[in-house]
Parts: sequence; structure tokens; C-alpha cells
Amino acid sequence: MKRIGVVVFPGFQILDMVAVSIFELANQDTDEPAYEVAVISEHGGMVRSSAGVEVGTQPFGDPAYDTIIVTGAMEIAPSSPGLLAFLNDALAASRRTASICTGAFVLAEAGILDGRNATTHWAHARDLQRRFPRARVEEDRIFIVDGSVWTSAGMTACIDLCLALVENDLGVAVSRAIAKKLVVYHRRTGGQSQYSAMLDLEPKSDRIQNALSYAKSHLREPLSVEQLADVAHLSPRQFSRAFRDETRQSPARAIEALRVEAARTMLETGRHSIETVAADTGFIDTERMRRAFLRAYGQPPQAIRRAARVP
Repeated sequence: MKRIGVVVFPGFQILDMVAVSIFELANQDTDEPAYEVAVISEHGGMVRSSAGVEVGTQPFGDPAYDTIIVTGAMEIAPSSPGLLAFLNDALAASRRTASICTGAFVLAEAGILDGRNATTHWAHARDLQRRFPRARVEEDRIFIVDGSVWTSAGMTACIDLCLALVENDLGVAVSRAIAKKLVVYHRRTGGQSQYSAMLDLEPKSDRIQNALSYAKSHLREPLSVEQLADVAHLSPRQFSRAFRDETRQSPARAIEALRVEAARTMLETGRHSIETVAADTGFIDTERMRRAFLRAYGQPPQAIRRAARVP
């Protein structure tokens, strides 16, 4: 049975406790329990989260776990010497060391990310790189595996990280069964983007939101301003003006962002050819898709696909 140690500290983010549920569900999908999970802290006892909810913990002891998972925090603060010492001992004694969200700062403070590729919540990625220049921070990844060290993006990316850990241990069928029980899509690949085009646009009115939702469902169509204006029940001129006011983008640029995001998801999660991806997401040809990817990500589609395939 694999021992999982979930490390918490005062002010940890309570959402990260979903990690415990994923290993609990994994035990239900195997003939015999595969995991023994312990929530641990430096001194043991009740530890208060940033939300005010307290959890019971065991004190640090033998650092030889199968996997150590360090939770994140809403407010980043210096770690105690005892926590950092334990993590370095656990790195040597355990098979895997992982962090959720800003837990990457704790690993970096312990020196564990020196010379390693890592990620964290997009809002803190540049700060992580500035404070710990020996780490190689990639701010637009869901999770990264570098040797025995796994780091994830923020908040719900802990689900993707833990599903990937289970998949690594028990296979894809078990991780998919857990995802079903969690009522989430099967885990996102590590190389998948943290960003969402729809969230970035943030339309304020239902009319513009409806037009964008329609566009996202009909990306293979030309999607002219006239077509979208008709969905929004506005004249083309009114629609263009309202769209720019609410999204700070032109309709054409916004549609390109939706197409690029859809194409990236296809590249990362499937084995479709570049030509098929371009056709299914409304690009006239692969060259137009390539130019759109360079504008959006600074990389061509092939590079995005290679990054997503990194184990």
C-alpha cells in the first residue's frame, strides 16, 4: 500500500484537501486499498486553514512516504525551518514530492525546485521565478513532472495533478473512473493552458454572452459579424460597438481566440492531424492556424503538441 502524506501548515488553502478524496476514491476502485493517506503538519493536532476551517493532522515523523503533497496558501509566507527540513528529508526518502498551487513556493524555499521545471498558479508564477531564479518556472501549464518532483497550477488543478498521480500508479481506467465520480472531465494534460478565452473576454450583457456561446459551438462556420449580430438581436453596427465596449476586443480577434483555444485543446488531448484540427476549429488552412498560434502563444501548433506530450 502506498503512503501519501498531505502536508498542511497554518493558513493553507482548504480546497487542496480534495486531494484526499481522490486517493479515497481510488481505494474504492481497486480490489484492495492502494493508498493510505495521512494529513500531516510540523507539530500535529488541529491546523487552521485560510478559510477558518481546521483539520486534524499527525505530526511529522518518518519521511519515507510514497508521495508527499504540499498544499498551497492564499497568502504566501516564509516557511518554518522544521517544515523545510522535513521536505528535504522526504525528497530523499520518498518516491515522489508534489506541490499544489503556491505550495511550489514552499518547495522552492527548501531548494527542491533548483534546476527543475515547475509551475504554480498563473497569478504567482512570475513572483516565484523572481524570488527563486534557480527554478525554471512555466506559468501556463496545468502541472509539470520533473524527475520525482511534480508541481501543479492553482486551485482546481490539484484535481488534475492527483488524477495524474493515480494514473501513473494504477492506470488510466482507474483515473477515469475517479473523474466520473467527481463529475469532472477526465484530467487535463500537464501541458494544457491555465487560461480560458471565454473568461478573458468577460462580456457584461447576455446578448454578447449568447453571441460568444453561439460562436464557440459553431467554430467550423465562417461566423461573420452579421451572423453574430443576428444571434444577439442587434444590428451589425450596434453589435460591433457593444462587443468592443464589453470585451475590449474586436469580434474577429475574439473569434480567433476561441478558435485557437479549441485547436489547442484538440492538439493536447487527441491525436488529430494538424489539418483536421484546422478544419474542425474554423481555420481556412493550416498556415492561418499557425499564424494565429504564433500571435497567441509565440509558438506554432507543433510545439504546443510536443509540450503537451511531455510526461
